[in-house]
Amino acid sequence: MNIELLTALITFAFVSSITPGPNNLMLMSSGANFGFKRTIPHMLGVGLGFVLMVCLVGVGLIQLFDIYPISYQILKVFSITYLLYLAYKIATSSSPENKEANNAKPITFIQAASFQWVNPKAWTMALTAISVYSPSKSLESILLVGIIFGAINLPSVSAWTILGQQLQRFLTSQKKLKVFNITMAILLVASLYPILL
Repeated sequence: MNIELLTALITFAFVSSITPGPNNLMLMSSGANFGFKRTIPHMLGVGLGFVLMVCLVGVGLIQLFDIYPISYQILKVFSITYLLYLAYKIATSSSPENKEANNAKPITFIQAASFQWVNPKAWTMALTAISVYSPSKSLESILLVGIIFGAINLPSVSAWTILGQQLQRFLTSQKKLKVFNITMAILLVASLYPILL
């Protein structure tokens, strides 16, 4: 990969990783509700789950959509349904006073890694990254795309978690946290706009 293409890939990885999307909104919500330390498995699940997704898309999963076009529509319906469910869970999250009573827990590593497969933004990022930056589909170029995304994604998702954690200073009452959680749920639903078009 030449330096111009590598620079473009790094820029694409950074912009697509740092901008708002389902992962980042959920991580900010988790940071605000559970703090940074308890959100680490969620962050690692996003980062490593996405790298695995990019690599699998690169080695042939992308062809599944060409062979079975209906699979894309099935994935789209499943993604929308699951994101609506997650938005509901965020909107109805426990208040700080009720967290212990309700055994509220942040998303686990496995849940976060699995979520990449129904995340419309993750699919768009993975398909674009492989199509544009690994057109030869060589194992080396696929792994390079995955490694670059992994190196850039983890600091990006950490920034969103830290932002959420910093918001804890302002979310000092049940009412404020409820408004925040409902706002995050609405933004998560709004992130579906591109795939509904």
